[in-house]
Amino acid sequence: MEEAQVRKMLLDTGAILEGHFLLTSGLHSPLYVEKFQVLQWPEYTAKLCAVLAERFKKDAVDVVVGPVTGGILLAHEVGKNLGTRAIFTERENGKMTLRRGFVIKPGERVLIVEDIVTTGGSVQEVIEVVKEQGGELVGVGLLVDRSGGKVDFGVRTEGLLQLVVPTYKPETCPLCASGVPVTKRGRTGK
Repeated sequence: MEEAQVRKMLLDTGAILEGHFLLTSGLHSPLYVEKFQVLQWPEYTAKLCAVLAERFKKDAVDVVVGPVTGGILLAHEVGKNLGTRAIFTERENGKMTLRRGFVIKPGERVLIVEDIVTTGGSVQEVIEVVKEQGGELVGVGLLVDRSGGKVDFGVRTEGLLQLVVPTYKPETCPLCASGVPVTKRGRTGK
């Protein structure tokens, strides 16, 4: 699947939105990717995850892990395609952790999958969990890389769609300065 096909899928499902958005990183942006608009369609999720899995097929992955919430769906589908376990991390007392009896055995080869990356903070937290568990990180697979390829996790990172989207600190946001109302999406609102 080519990047143009991924973009079309996201546009056709209404996953790519334009406006003035507050991102989970605290930054503002004129573009928002509402991943669940595409992930609500199992057929599209399966296709996207099959492409991600194919990119890591030769890496002898033992376990796929994704951060809650979108990462759960991606980990499951990528793991299914690779024939591996699929687990997820979640926050407990503000810290990303494995719960529900999930473990990464020392030496297990781990692929991290994530839906949207802007700053890479959540993936970095999952990397720390993998290291704490003694896993060997083989790569990071992304649905959308909003950093424009700038994010560096120290391992091979594969994004299905690269977006170069400006982000602004609230105090320097031109959309705020122009009086454009900010929209909170995802966990923080509509």
